[in-house]
Amino acid sequence: MKVAVLRETYPGERRVALTPANLAALAKAGAEVVVESGAGAAAGFPDAEYADKGAQIAATRQEAMAAEVVVQVRCLGANAEAGQADLAHLRAGQIVIGMCDPLGAPEAVRQVAQTGASLFALELIPRITRAQSMDVLSSMATIAGYRAVLLAAVELPKMFPLMMTAAGTLTAARAFVIGAGVAGLQAIATAKRLGAIVSAYDVRTACREQVASLGGKFIELEIEAGQSEDKGGYAKAMGDEFYRRQRELMARVVADSDIAVTTAAIPGKKSPVLITKEAVEGMRPGSVIVDLAAERGGNCELSQADRRVEHRGVLILGPTNLASEIPHPASLMFSNNVTKFLQNLIKGGQVNLNLQDEIIRETLAAQDGQVVHPRIRELLGLAAADAGPAAAPDNVSPS
Repeated sequence: MKVAVLRETYPGERRVALTPANLAALAKAGAEVVVESGAGAAAGFPDAEYADKGAQIAATRQEAMAAEVVVQVRCLGANAEAGQADLAHLRAGQIVIGMCDPLGAPEAVRQVAQTGASLFALELIPRITRAQSMDVLSSMATIAGYRAVLLAAVELPKMFPLMMTAAGTLTAARAFVIGAGVAGLQAIATAKRLGAIVSAYDVRTACREQVASLGGKFIELEIEAGQSEDKGGYAKAMGDEFYRRQRELMARVVADSDIAVTTAAIPGKKSPVLITKEAVEGMRPGSVIVDLAAERGGNCELSQADRRVEHRGVLILGPTNLASEIPHPASLMFSNNVTKFLQNLIKGGQVNLNLQDEIIRETLAAQDGQVVHPRIRELLGLAAADAGPAAAPDNVSPS
């Protein structure tokens, strides 16, 4: 059985779905790897390295896509325009694995389903212990949280650490991280290592100990959150009144911060606005906001995706693909996740679609010409009764 690694076509995407280091493990599972020429070049993995590990180099994309299994970082959905060209190469019985923004772009899942190919959406990996090594969202969030603080450090017109010198004392920068998920915790750790005074907030008060363990101060807001976490461990959407009160209280903390990193994103939905225009105007000139939720509207009212916005001396950055800015380690992590997923999917050199396996069941978005994932079907307005035997149970964890 052949597994193809495609060259990414999304503008600016430099990652690759599989790296040479993982080819031996896949060979043991009975998979032959075919690599589209140049697929790993932008991440620092030339064709020669793949060939040295036993991969076949395909001169064209069409040749690579003849494989039974195709792996990508960004499939159609997460690659809305350029990804359309791949539809013509997909066929019944083929398997496509990658990130495809299934809850944000469900129509793309339907388009893949119409080709007859099966689609596994890696964003839907369930948050269970057995699947931790396959969790691409957590891996890429780790990269994004780290990179966000480095961006802020470069842009901030002051240094992060406290310094006592003969010329006087330089006070430490104050960093405020909103959202203590994987990206937020990495941002906290990075800012602390650089010497900043770090505080953080999350609607899930259970994150308090994690923040403290990294040297940050957990900010308590006098507001009733209620049930703030879903079954998968993700922060869930709250009501309008909750967000209104949260913005009011948070503005006080934001005003005292030199940098703010926001990470609050809800799969498939618009990001909640946590920093208002008025809160930005309360910050000191030279302050920096890095909004990691900008792709879905942003946590800052003034954020624009992949744009630099300056408002009354405050710089607001809205990067949407920070993992691609550090493509070598990001690809290594992504490749490890994908390899573990493939090892769970491939048994004895053949794909084993065991729908009793929670990981396989919950990531399967399309199969046999149908959209089969209940949540995606609901978004498309399709009847649940038509989902067929591959349908997942109602308690599917969100991405």
